[in-house]
Amino acid sequence: MSQEQSEQERIEGRAHLLPEETAVGSEDPEAQADAILTESDIREDSNLAPDTVLEQRTSDQTVTPAEPPD
Repeated sequence: MSQEQSEQERIEGRAHLLPEETAVGSEDPEAQADAILTESDIREDSNLAPDTVLEQRTSDQTVTPAEPPD
């Protein structure tokens, strides 16, 4: 998610139902998306240690390991 993305854009993007959600239907996909994103934000914020700084990185900012994993 881009830092410039508005809350409304997040909701609209999430309002497109997943296959499992389509199977059972949704009367209000935007309200459902808003609830899902709100819960996700709370969970994301509450899982951090007190002194943790959350960094958002893209895949091109990762480090290539020097050795393959065991």
